[in-house]
Amino acid sequence: MSDSRVPRRRRFLVCEPRHFAVQYAINPWMHPDVRVDVDLAQEQWQKLIAAYRAHGHTVDSVEPVAGLPDMVFAANSALVVGGRVFGSLFHAPERRPESVHYETWFKTAGYEVHRPESVCEGEGDLVWTGRYVLAGTGFRTTREAHREAQEFFGHPVISLTLVDPYFYHLDTALFVLDDSAGGNNIVYYPEAFSPGSREVLKRLYPDAVLATRDDAMAFGLNSVSDGRHVFIAPRAEALAARLDDHGYVPVPVDLSEFHKAGGGVKCCTQEIRS
Repeated sequence: MSDSRVPRRRRFLVCEPRHFAVQYAINPWMHPDVRVDVDLAQEQWQKLIAAYRAHGHTVDSVEPVAGLPDMVFAANSALVVGGRVFGSLFHAPERRPESVHYETWFKTAGYEVHRPESVCEGEGDLVWTGRYVLAGTGFRTTREAHREAQEFFGHPVISLTLVDPYFYHLDTALFVLDDSAGGNNIVYYPEAFSPGSREVLKRLYPDAVLATRDDAMAFGLNSVSDGRHVFIAPRAEALAARLDDHGYVPVPVDLSEFHKAGGGVKCCTQEIRS
C-alpha cells in the first residue's frame, strides 16, 4: 500500500539549537537540574535536517539568539497557510521575545505577519489539515486566539480541549498524516482530549490512527508527515508499526535531547505553506 502514498514536497523553517538548554520549567518535561548535552542536540538536529533534505524537502533557517533557549522549537512561531502568516504570542514570559525574531525573518522573506492579540503558540496548537484548522486549548493557546485565527484565515477553526499537562500542545497529541483533499487523515491520542473533543475527532476522522499513551510519551505524536514518509521518534515503535500497516513509511529521527524540554520532531519544524 505504501507505493500508493504520494509525498508532497514541503518547505520547512527551523532554528539551530546553538543556545538550547533547559533553564526554566514551563511544562512537566522540563527540569532545570537535568543537563542538556548541547553537542548531542546539535548532532540530532543536523540529522533531522539531513533527513528532510534527503526526502526532497526545502529547509530554511532562522538565526538563533542567545538567551532564548527554546527558540529551536520553530513550530511555535506561527501558522502559515496560503502564504499568510499568523504569528505567536507566547504564554510564558521567557519565550515571548522569540516572536519578534521569527516575525523579522518572515517580513524579510517578504511575508506580512499578523501579530495575535491573544496567547497563541503557532503550530504548537494550530494544525492545518488541508480543509480547516484543528486548534488546541487548555494549557497555552486561548479560545480567543482560535476565533482570531478563523477571522484571519477565513477557514473553519475547530477548537479541541487538551486535558493532560504532559500533552500541553496539540502537536504533542495529534498530527496530520495527509493534508491532501482526497486523503486527509490524522493520528491522535484520545485520552489527551476532553470527552467532547474526543467525540469531535471521532466524527471528523472515523478512520484515524489511534495512538496509546506509550506512543505519546515517546513523542510519537510530535511527528511530521509529507503524505508518505513520517519523521518520527524511534522509541514510538508500536505507532511506527501501525503507520507501516496503513501504508506510510516511518523515518525514525532521534531527538531525545529535545525531549528534556518537551519537544520533538514537529516542535523543531515550522511548515511554510505558500
